[in-house]
Amino acid sequence: MHKAGFVNIIGNPNVGKSTLMNALVGEKLSIITSKAQTTRHRIFGIVNGEDFQVVFSDTPGVIKPAYKLQESMMDFVKSAFEDADVLVYMVEIGEKKLKDEAFFAKLSKTKIPVLLLLNKIDTSSQEELETQVTYWKEELPGAEIYPISALKNFNVREVFERILELLPESPAFYPKDMITDKPERFFVNEAIREKILLFYKKEIPYSVEVETEEFLEEEEIIRIRSVIMVERDSQKGIIIGHKGSALKKVGVEARKDLEAFFGKQVHLELFVKVNKDWRSNDRQLRRFGYNQK
Repeated sequence: MHKAGFVNIIGNPNVGKSTLMNALVGEKLSIITSKAQTTRHRIFGIVNGEDFQVVFSDTPGVIKPAYKLQESMMDFVKSAFEDADVLVYMVEIGEKKLKDEAFFAKLSKTKIPVLLLLNKIDTSSQEELETQVTYWKEELPGAEIYPISALKNFNVREVFERILELLPESPAFYPKDMITDKPERFFVNEAIREKILLFYKKEIPYSVEVETEEFLEEEEIIRIRSVIMVERDSQKGIIIGHKGSALKKVGVEARKDLEAFFGKQVHLELFVKVNKDWRSNDRQLRRFGYNQK
């Protein structure tokens, strides 16, 4: 008997969805920073065993969209309800409902099994945890509640075992040697974007998209050329920094992550281009993999 299915992780921004997915998959597929809206796409992480295949899907945090890019991000979240065999709804201690009432209503009515994970319990007391469990039992009586710490890997294995029990009998959806549905260039872009989220303040990270124009894999080395898109000339100057120092730091740190990810030496060239108002331009959003309706 072989089991296979889609397990979709949803929740508010910054509750630890990407950390959980990386813990479950055992690879750093989703970028993790303390800033909201780090995840912009649905990213599949595939866990294979002899008699199972779990396709985990990390989704953007639930927000009320303010511009077209965010509308597209929320479409990825809506699609998570459509193909899930199991829904993982992630909350952190002290948090109340999703930021979008309509989503919450959908969650409470769904026939799909829901595992509610109370994350970051390593930062709370036993008393607070018990209060939270009581609160969520009333809010979502149909969900199974698991207190976890994704960062410390506490109870993650138990959640995984329960997911396997809930999955339907099915052949594998993807080849057994695949760990994700995304191409190499996607992870190059995400590694660079992660560093920009970490190193720059205010609106800069949210105005940035990365496009890898060249990915050449040779026997000893991977040669990569990527372009960082910004919306305004002033942002270009900030990304580059004094005598190129800020851009160099992004390149050095992203290269280290990419060498660990690909297990090979990486040569990374970065350029910065102005692409005016790309976040509100349908054609540009489609080009970057959003708005795919």
